[in-house]
Amino acid sequence: MEVRKAVFVKSAEKIIDCPNPDKPEYAFIGRSNVGKSSLINMLVSKPNLARVSANPGKTITINHYIINDNWFLVDLPGYGYARRSKTMRGEWEHSLEEYLKERENLQCLFVLIDSRIDPQDSDLEFLNFLGNLEVPFSIVFTKIDKLNQSMRAKNMKAFTDEVLKNWEVLPPVFQTSAVEKKGRDKILKYIEEVNGQFVKPTF
Repeated sequence: MEVRKAVFVKSAEKIIDCPNPDKPEYAFIGRSNVGKSSLINMLVSKPNLARVSANPGKTITINHYIINDNWFLVDLPGYGYARRSKTMRGEWEHSLEEYLKERENLQCLFVLIDSRIDPQDSDLEFLNFLGNLEVPFSIVFTKIDKLNQSMRAKNMKAFTDEVLKNWEVLPPVFQTSAVEKKGRDKILKYIEEVNGQFVKPTF
C-alpha cells in the first residue's frame, strides 16, 4: 500500500465524539514511551503527524487520522503510566473500554511491545483483557534497531511464550523500527488485506 494522504481528523474524549464509523479503522496502543507516535509517523511517512513527546503519557484522547481518504488510523492513550492522577487514569480506562467494546468499524488493535525489555505484566494483562472483549489485535514489537538479532529474538520469544500460556495461537506479530523504517511494508500490506474484507456497518 502506498500512503498518499494522511490527515488529522479530530481528537475525542468519548466514543460518541469519534468520526462516523463508515470506514475500516486500525488503532495503536501500548505502554507509555513504547514509541507509538514515532511508529505512526513512520507508517504514514509524515514525521509530525502524531506528536512525539519527551513526556510519557501525553496522549490522553482518542486521536483519529484519515489515510488515503478510505481508512482511519487511531492513536489511543497509553496504559500502565502511573504519574497521572487515579481519577484521570480511571476516566481513560473507562473511555478505552467503551471504545474497544463499541467501535464497530475497528478492524484491528495494534498492541505495541518494547522489544528491549522483559515481558511486562501490564502488557500481558492487557492482551488477556482484549481476549475477554473479543477484540481483534496484533502484536507489534518496537525499537528492534536497539538490539542485536540474538537479544531481539530472545526477548520476543520470552514474550510470546508468556502469551501462549493463555492463548492457543499467536495473533499476527510484526517487528518494527521507526528509525530504520522496518516493518512498515508488512503492516501496511496487512491493513490493505483487511480493508478488502471490510463490510460497512449498518445503522
